[in-house]
Amino acid sequence: MTRVTHRYQHPDRFVCGTVGWPADRVFYLQVRQDDRITTVRCDKEQVDLLSGHVDRILDDLARLTAGVLSIPDAVEEPDDADPLDSPLEEEFTTGAIAISWDNAGNRLVVELFAVSEDEMMSADPQLLLYASPEDAPDSVEVHLSPAQAREFVARCKALLASGRPACPFCGQPVNPGGHICPRSNGYRRPLFL
Repeated sequence: MTRVTHRYQHPDRFVCGTVGWPADRVFYLQVRQDDRITTVRCDKEQVDLLSGHVDRILDDLARLTAGVLSIPDAVEEPDDADPLDSPLEEEFTTGAIAISWDNAGNRLVVELFAVSEDEMMSADPQLLLYASPEDAPDSVEVHLSPAQAREFVARCKALLASGRPACPFCGQPVNPGGHICPRSNGYRRPLFL
């Protein structure tokens, strides 16, 4: 089977989004350039980790290059709050994610790989790509300007904050009907927020 890589050198849009209600949401990452759209499914934790790493990388680049690179400050509110583009056709479920910096283009590169049973893919996706590219899973490669990357992070943070509130005692999400907090030793008491 031939490996497929969806490359977006200058995307018009790279966003995270969901379908469904809190406690039952499905998370997606979607990229669009001109008339091409690719959508991949992912976990909430992947969105959280990816946005956190992208933010940290941009902060480190700004600090280490001391103004040589034009890295914008963090964005509080995303400009793009629109829903995911239609049609919503899932290409694959995301497994490994790789982030790198392209010096020549001054762009952050995010690579999303399909879930794979290959142990090398789980340990080091880049090594598998160089050692045995025909065995690597399908992927999406997105090249982002620093401003686009900051916007992506802001949207991820807003999306994650819009979910269920966290229990002040155990940190687990609280469903609309409440939850049994493990810190209460099985005793269900009213939750006052």
